[in-house]
Amino acid sequence: MRSIGQAFWKSAWTLLATANFLWAGNIILARGISGEIPPITLAWVRWTGAFLFALGFAWPHLKREWPVMLRHWPLMLLLAATGIASYNTMSYIGLNSTTALNVLLLQSAAPLIIIVWAFVIFRDVPSLRQVAGVLVSLAGVAAIAAHGSLEMLASLHVNPGDIWVMVAIVTYGVYCVVARKRPPVHPLAFLVALMGIGSLQMLPFAAWEWSHSTGIHGGWPTYLAMAYIAVLPSFVAYLLFNRGLELAGPGPAGQSMHLMPLFGSVLAVLILHEQFRAYHAVGIGLIAVGIVLASFTRMRMPRLAQSASTQT
Repeated sequence: MRSIGQAFWKSAWTLLATANFLWAGNIILARGISGEIPPITLAWVRWTGAFLFALGFAWPHLKREWPVMLRHWPLMLLLAATGIASYNTMSYIGLNSTTALNVLLLQSAAPLIIIVWAFVIFRDVPSLRQVAGVLVSLAGVAAIAAHGSLEMLASLHVNPGDIWVMVAIVTYGVYCVVARKRPPVHPLAFLVALMGIGSLQMLPFAAWEWSHSTGIHGGWPTYLAMAYIAVLPSFVAYLLFNRGLELAGPGPAGQSMHLMPLFGSVLAVLILHEQFRAYHAVGIGLIAVGIVLASFTRMRMPRLAQSASTQT
């Protein structure tokens, strides 16, 4: 079991795929309880619960490495704001007023957004093969989301929920790119620190929402869903994704996010008893081809940038 665990921890795509599977479950549950709990409250409960759950595991590392993270406090604030507080809060707000079909298509734009941010911030230049992989996977996600119908794809319209989700994805793209500069500390210490900082960043907005909402409804099913969201898609998935991001880099990690709508479609079939159609098979095939194309290449930096990074 130990050797299996070590192999799992060293396999970037296994880590990234598992994280996206857990995030797909988060999307399904968040939409299921969207009428039972206010969105900002859900985001705050998610990360506060994840912080409290993980604190005991991370405390020895956190106590030892907190001074290192404190020296990088501007970067920690930025990463917590983009990867924890803003992304999840805006996503949950958007899920209250947009369709699952639109969310699937918007999520599929994440790899392209990450490539753009990597170029803007670090001048990383993607290879043509990597861009082709992203576009092929994007076509696969579109095939699944549009049920194989060009007419349905053309009939999509933008609403406020779409805008919230799109801004959330753009924000998360910053996290994926800038996270390569994170302090050299233990992954547990880094993640728990981000969760604690992000929870504090959300607290004023959650307090405002509490004063304008009617509270949490739905009974035990809602609380069980909140417990799942706080532990697996939050603590576990982010720990796995951060490790996969460290191993693979922002390009492949962003490409892996095409798996989220794929897993979401499978979960919809299993949980919501939707039928598996031919367009699902076409979409899965295109996503797989795109991932294979992108996974064999890494972003390359211009020679000038490489020289500058070597000198520093």
